[in-house]
Amino acid sequence: MVNLAFDLGASNGRLVMSRLDGGRIVLEEVHRFPNEPVWFRGRLYWDFFRLLHELKQGLRKAAQLGVEISSIGIDTWGVDFGLLDRRGELAANPIHYRDNRGRGMLEEIEADTSVRFSHIYEVTGIQNFSFNTLYQLYYDAKYRPELMEQAEALLFMPDLFSYALTGEKYSEYTIASTSQMLDARRKEWAWQLLEGIGLPTRLLQPLIEPGEIWARLSADIQEEVGLPAVPVVAVGSHDTASAVAAAPLSSANSVFLSCGSWSLLGMERKEPLISPQSLAANFTNEGGVEDTIRYLDNITGLWIIQELRKKWCRTKGEVSFAQISQAAWEAEFDYAIDPSAECFVAPFDMEEAVVEHCRAQLGKTPQTIGEIARAVYNGIVLEYSNRIRALEETQGVTVDCINMVGGGTRDEFLCQLTADVTQKPVLAGPIEASVLGNTLMQLKALGQISSVREGRELVKRSFPIKEYLPQA
Repeated sequence: MVNLAFDLGASNGRLVMSRLDGGRIVLEEVHRFPNEPVWFRGRLYWDFFRLLHELKQGLRKAAQLGVEISSIGIDTWGVDFGLLDRRGELAANPIHYRDNRGRGMLEEIEADTSVRFSHIYEVTGIQNFSFNTLYQLYYDAKYRPELMEQAEALLFMPDLFSYALTGEKYSEYTIASTSQMLDARRKEWAWQLLEGIGLPTRLLQPLIEPGEIWARLSADIQEEVGLPAVPVVAVGSHDTASAVAAAPLSSANSVFLSCGSWSLLGMERKEPLISPQSLAANFTNEGGVEDTIRYLDNITGLWIIQELRKKWCRTKGEVSFAQISQAAWEAEFDYAIDPSAECFVAPFDMEEAVVEHCRAQLGKTPQTIGEIARAVYNGIVLEYSNRIRALEETQGVTVDCINMVGGGTRDEFLCQLTADVTQKPVLAGPIEASVLGNTLMQLKALGQISSVREGRELVKRSFPIKEYLPQA
């Protein structure tokens, strides 16, 4: 028997098949596809129906393998959503979080209502980002009233895909927690806060916990992809929640660092930490699996390097990530960008944005691929170091190790630079953390493991973990 994990990131998606073999997890990629947003009249959209088509293609491929499929789980990025009308049809294509519609919405909320951000944070524990669902939805309610009149249900992206496969509507807890619309302590919708802001709470769906069965494939999907009524599991459907579920944390004072397009750096807690200090430090409290809280910061990660590579491949021929990393390692350039600067959110030309930022803010103009990339790496890792110190200060603990997971662990320069700058040992791996965390919650839902702790031990046995010690 095998499990199918759909893992959709900001740049690509894949379907990965997992099975247990001799007490270890074995992964096999079945289908991979790009995730390319689309600009239309100044608005940036996700191509939802193309992604749904690819999801179905993956299921068809899995069906043709002739293996018994025991369950399916879906995880994606956070905050974004689709709206369904009264017929259960998509009312409008979901908008990308890098679109600017949420910009300025906090200021409008504070001007339009008596609600201030300090109160929003006190209830939700979520840091202030203009792309948070709360701000996106406030924009829609205020400036797209015709859409709100049609809408009957709000589904976050993984919920929307699960609905497409089963016909059942829920909001999975970990993805809902990214929205800035949950009460972090009560772990339920913040009804009073949302009504005070004037948001249409009638759109919100019942919460479902990771590790519960969502529903089974609907009859029309079964016929379309050639599968029986396979159960769809509510996994930690925020990809970071899945990644942290699979992170083999070495101690209670270990930091997790899920490194991909974004870097999610934080610690696992039993309760949210909402205090004047956490507010000032801009930490967020997102839901994790098994009733945990991910106390973390969202840091712009390898997105900048990914966009630089796209530019260089167009202008210089094929340039690999390995070549960029090596060039940065060899570059003698000690300047560091601020990766959270507004100019890096969604520029049309990332190389121009980095060079201009260095020129204007640092008084230095990088020239080569190595120098440009090194400025980015330096900035990212310096931010890691700053945020680890803030984690220690707000919690009164000393971090003893960084457990780094995700695609960024392939980059040995990034791993070593992280150890050097933070002066903390780095344990790197597994690479496929989101897929593995997705898989673990499917195994738990089916009774094949009893807990995430047992699942993490399974991950340790199954995949290599490489240690990087500070050298500078």
